Amino acid sequence: MSVREYRKFMEEAIQEARKGWREGGIPIGSVLVKNNRIIGRGHNRRCQRKSAILHAEMDCLENAGRLSLKDYKKCTLYSTLSPCDMCSGAILLYKIPVVVIGENKTFKGPEGYLKKRGLRLINLDLQECKELMRKFIQEKPVLWNEDIGE
Repeated sequence: MSVREYRKFMEEAIQEARKGWREGGIPIGSVLVKNNRIIGRGHNRRCQRKSAILHAEMDCLENAGRLSLKDYKKCTLYSTLSPCDMCSGAILLYKIPVVVIGENKTFKGPEGYLKKRGLRLINLDLQECKELMRKFIQEKPVLWNEDIGE
């Protein structure tokens, strides 16, 4: 896949992140792609749903519905931010082989562990994703620290 194709799907994840922010949540978005088609999308809804676990990746997987392991193995997960421990666990559980992230400067999940487990990580290092998080953290630092467990 080319950077241009990765960028196309990441743009969808960014739109999910923006939607989450408009709803009063944390601006992190995710899409699940199989055979060059989005089959699930989501954004961080911890605030909106008063949930302990609805990070963007978890919301995306939930919205994709129940899939077979064979299907998950054909997917790529896109996330605007490096996945945390919880989301990384779900990625490993379902054996999703590729994760494309928008950036990992704001927050870096267990990327080394994911790679060690055979996952392919592609960091697009997008300024747009960094700026979205910078503005949010500046506006709501307490909420951000809660989301990352600090």
